[in-house]
Amino acid sequence: MFTEVISAEYIGEYKVSVLFNNGVKKKIDFYTILFLNDYPAFRPLKDIEVFRKFNVTDTLEWDNGNIDIAPETMYDMGEIEPVSKSKIEHLM
Repeated sequence: MFTEVISAEYIGEYKVSVLFNNGVKKKIDFYTILFLNDYPAFRPLKDIEVFRKFNVTDTLEWDNGNIDIAPETMYDMGEIEPVSKSKIEHLM
């Protein structure tokens, strides 16, 4: 099964709560990937207003799809959050 993002919600600073297609919900802090690793492709996301304007496809995208982060990478970065089964069924 491929890892895909089902839904995502900005929760503050550089953190996003992401629900994946396997039913796991994770809180992901993008600070390290944006500021400590300083990848050139992600530099526009250092502006918090730009960062907050993501779209959910099967991953998170910014700038009309010009910037994205692989869902597998986000899955590995995140901390598990509890999620109710009814919420998962509603989103699928």
